[in-house]
Amino acid sequence: MSGRATTTPRERRPRTERRISSAHEPVRIDVDGLIGDPQTRIVVCCGAGGVGKTTTAAALALRAAEQGRTVCVLTIDPARRLAQSLGLLELDNTPRPVAGIDTSAGGSLDAMMLDMKTTFDEVVEAHASPEKAAEILSNPFYVALSSSFAGTQEYMAMEKLGQLHAEGRWDLIVVDTPPSRSALDFLDAPERLSSLLDGRFIRLMLAPARGPARMLSAGLGIVTGALNKVLGAQVLTDMQTFIAAFDTLFGGFRQRAEATFSLLQAEGTAFLVIAAPEAAAMREAAYFVERLAADDMPLAGLVVNRVHDEAAAGVSAVDAESAAPRLAGGKAAERRTAELLDVHAERMRLAERENRLRERFSAAHGNVEIVPVPALDTDVHDVAGLRTIGHHLGTPQGD
Repeated sequence: MSGRATTTPRERRPRTERRISSAHEPVRIDVDGLIGDPQTRIVVCCGAGGVGKTTTAAALALRAAEQGRTVCVLTIDPARRLAQSLGLLELDNTPRPVAGIDTSAGGSLDAMMLDMKTTFDEVVEAHASPEKAAEILSNPFYVALSSSFAGTQEYMAMEKLGQLHAEGRWDLIVVDTPPSRSALDFLDAPERLSSLLDGRFIRLMLAPARGPARMLSAGLGIVTGALNKVLGAQVLTDMQTFIAAFDTLFGGFRQRAEATFSLLQAEGTAFLVIAAPEAAAMREAAYFVERLAADDMPLAGLVVNRVHDEAAAGVSAVDAESAAPRLAGGKAAERRTAELLDVHAERMRLAERENRLRERFSAAHGNVEIVPVPALDTDVHDVAGLRTIGHHLGTPQGD
């Protein structure tokens, strides 16, 4: 990525002994070893929308807290599912304690949901004088930028992560990244936003407020006139006023973006890619894995949610498909059994397809460890459900 500080690739701390079987059997992540390691300070859950990032982040945070760690889970999911599953009436920009967890090991769990405008306001108030901050916060262009500008949510997620880490109240922070097509906009947003605020166009707009009158060249006059027609004189004035007031914060935005990006590359951070056992989701997961490697981000592995396990069934798809027709013409009980066998065979075929997808992923990315999480019969809507998910994340199936 251009313009971004890089770090020298380093040898990762071994968490489990990696192995690759000749049949490309997926290697399971030692999730309990990961979240229980005191050197692990940040876990970032990333993945496409709808694959269970929020639930996974909450389950990991709960399991770590019940194993004795002081944990804060940060969600950027506007659907508020995290608040519901943790039994909270609401989440906001302030970490709140979660009740109903087992604290016998000495751990604790706080949860919060990012409010990007409040976070942006906090940044302005922390790095500008009271008079300058009031001028910025009341500017209509700033209000629009801080509320709805593309990339602001991802940038403020990075800002909030930096703030939480700097507080030092928690020994583990779990981050649920924003829902987006690539899900790695979380990494790109600081560069995009700081480049916008630092860019040539912004500096050109700022020139009349900073330089002598000779800088108002004929070319700039033409540009300003054209913008007046497109945006309206008041919008352009608001923009120029905002830029002039915000000028003192430009450097700080880029500096903090680079500091947080370096924090994500640091030894105490681990990325978990979250996916569903579907072809499109697994292709997207492969992209995330490659992108994280390109940015030298410490990848812990892949979590595949809502998996159907064919090994646990006992009756194969072939046997079920063979027996069902023989029973279909019999008595009522036999017909019902035939229907159940048809459903079972369909489920087993689904499990076989999911297995092939995981094996194909491992064949292409043999060094990436995987943890499958089985599909549950009900939705996760409380701490008990999260505890069940955490158990599957941390305990090998069959144990």
